[in-house]
Amino acid sequence: MSEKNVPFTSGFVALVGRPNAGKSTLLNAIMGEKLAITSPVAQTTRRRMRAVVNTDHSQLVIIDTPGLHKPKDALGSELNKSALGELADADVVAFLVDATKPVGRGDEWVANHVARADAGYKLLVLTKADVAKPDQVAAQLEAARALAGFDDELVVSATEGFNVDAFVELVSAHLPEGPRWFPEDMDVDASPEELVAEFVREKLFLHLRQELPHSVGVLCDDIDFTDDDHATITATILVEREGQKGIVVGRGGHMIKQVGTEARRDIERLLGCKVFLDLTVRVSPAWRRDARQIRRLGYSVEE
Repeated sequence: MSEKNVPFTSGFVALVGRPNAGKSTLLNAIMGEKLAITSPVAQTTRRRMRAVVNTDHSQLVIIDTPGLHKPKDALGSELNKSALGELADADVVAFLVDATKPVGRGDEWVANHVARADAGYKLLVLTKADVAKPDQVAAQLEAARALAGFDDELVVSATEGFNVDAFVELVSAHLPEGPRWFPEDMDVDASPEELVAEFVREKLFLHLRQELPHSVGVLCDDIDFTDDDHATITATILVEREGQKGIVVGRGGHMIKQVGTEARRDIERLLGCKVFLDLTVRVSPAWRRDARQIRRLGYSVEE
């Protein structure tokens, strides 16, 4: 077939799996830059993110979804709804399983949803191969294969770049013919405000770990480009109790200053200019159970 007659293919690829399976890390590795936030804390991903990979003859839209889990509040329910919604609409489903943790009931629950999905191609992806021993990888593959009927499987290490290109090639080969859904110069469907909020929240997760991460929400209030080289950004950090506010601020303001400094570096790379970042901490009791606050923070699913 001549170059001129090669059909254009496009499609949506949902990355699904348990929390901390490596979905966001794989997406960042595919894109070659940091777009999705990562941390050792479960349920770090709260916003569905679509990243776009363009070639001459295809457009691959990779969807990073929140980790599927047993919800404990309205926020958890919305995160599950978001992930399952993407699973239902995807052309390709990539089910990610952590090579370093035994396959369990949570993986089985996710696999049951994968099995019922209408996607034309279902790929089992074993992640974190760089930190798993060969016998672990073999055992995990055998256990994961038994969870559902997969069309193929792939072992990857996103941090080492192992089989990342192979993932893109394998998935691209199974896209249906279709249009270019997004402009060629677009790499992610998140707004600068959404990415700013995510970068701030990532630093809070990294530094506070289990102290209060799921009680923290971040809203970017404003980005003001004063000129081509500078931007002033204001953002609000929400916590549920007054004591949590003290943890986020830290002794003498040390913690919030450190979070702001580290987030600012990522934001400057994103925006390509110098940034002044103004962070405010506000107490909003039980915001994770408040549907209005969840929508305001962008963590809800639009019907």
